[in-house]
Amino acid sequence: MAAPGEDDAHTPEPPRPINWNLLTAEEAQVEWLELNAWINWLRHTYGLSVGVIPPLWHRHPELIWELSALRQHWLSAYEPKQHGSAPIGWHRDFADAKQRLHDWVAACGTRLDSDRPTRQAAWPGEDPAPTVEESAITDRDEDFVQFVRDDIARRRAAEDAFYAQLAVDH
Repeated sequence: MAAPGEDDAHTPEPPRPINWNLLTAEEAQVEWLELNAWINWLRHTYGLSVGVIPPLWHRHPELIWELSALRQHWLSAYEPKQHGSAPIGWHRDFADAKQRLHDWVAACGTRLDSDRPTRQAAWPGEDPAPTVEESAITDRDEDFVQFVRDDIARRRAAEDAFYAQLAVDH
């Protein structure tokens, strides 16, 4: 039930976890842009080094999941109806997350001026892991935009294939 003067249709939803594996193309586009803006705010506000948030964080799933979870936690902590002490809990968890991010960045090998895919070990019986090549970072924003375009196109293709299969089945 809405408080007096509030309209249920315009009450924003509370922050929710983001499962990147289940987002539609449209949802992913919104989430990518919002996450990118929040990460820019976070790194500037807290003076975070490239060893914590590198320019091509979006090319490393381990960083995407960690940063996305941290953003959702921040949104929840600063939600207007949240308890007044929630932000201090976020800062405590942020300290832990910074250490994990530093560990992820060190393991994946991305830096200020170059990036490479996170190395993967092939288990016995699996195909060998592809050769990992490093590439120079020349324009971070251009790379992010192209990454998002490619992700949206991949998601749309999967959605189209799903709906096409439904049409064949019926």
